[in-house]
Amino acid sequence: MHDAAPQTTRQTDLMDPARANALLAALGRPAVIETGDPLPPFFHQLHFWDARPPVALGRDGHPRVGGLIPDLGLPRRMWAGGTLDFLAPLCAGIPAEKRTSCESVARKTGRSGPLAFVTLRHQVMQEGVLCVDERQDVVYREDPAPGAPQPVPPVARDDEDEALPAEFDSTLLFRYSALTFNGHRIHYDADYCREVEGYAAPVVHGPLLAQLLMLMAEDRAPLRRFAFRATAPVTLGETVTLCRKGTDAWIRGVDGRQCMSAELSF
Repeated sequence: MHDAAPQTTRQTDLMDPARANALLAALGRPAVIETGDPLPPFFHQLHFWDARPPVALGRDGHPRVGGLIPDLGLPRRMWAGGTLDFLAPLCAGIPAEKRTSCESVARKTGRSGPLAFVTLRHQVMQEGVLCVDERQDVVYREDPAPGAPQPVPPVARDDEDEALPAEFDSTLLFRYSALTFNGHRIHYDADYCREVEGYAAPVVHGPLLAQLLMLMAEDRAPLRRFAFRATAPVTLGETVTLCRKGTDAWIRGVDGRQCMSAELSF
């Protein structure tokens, strides 16, 4: 375990309702958000863009590490999971502030080699009230060795009370990348995916998968907390099943693998 950098970044955003409506439209939902309306859970991801010039980006299209996230010498980045507490309504069209700090950095050795786990804390304030308190877990790892076998994913449960199919085409991945200003090449550059990071095809965004589980849960009751962990990638063209049983939620691939697990609090 390493001490995190004693640094906090602050960003402000007007929380334009047009972005919320654009994501709702991309997901096939009615675009009904107006100024003053509470945003759906996790929609703060559409705001507080970290827009940097090309010279400040890494090879993967993400902002280059260093500063808030230290350079750990591990080139591959993946959003591994996180916990979100929804403490007060975050409303569209009202200025908000996001404060981000690095809480911890831990190095480990896994079956695929050295890993580093970074936990970022994001606090979103509006009119002096803490609305969202989020801990984001990011994992960094080495490039895959040529011919290395893929990790064996866990098997998903099949005892859900609620199930919804979800499909991912290139248009949805493009629109989500654009709305979140996410330049990570694993989501759109097929050659980079195969030749550099070892994926068979472009990868569906982990937060997009989490977003779909949150919306499914929010359709039943307001969420107070959502804790999730990505366990296997979903790639372009796949159809998966969003599942829920009580306060447990998960995503199952057509081959039965578990792609994401989550715990809900209402």
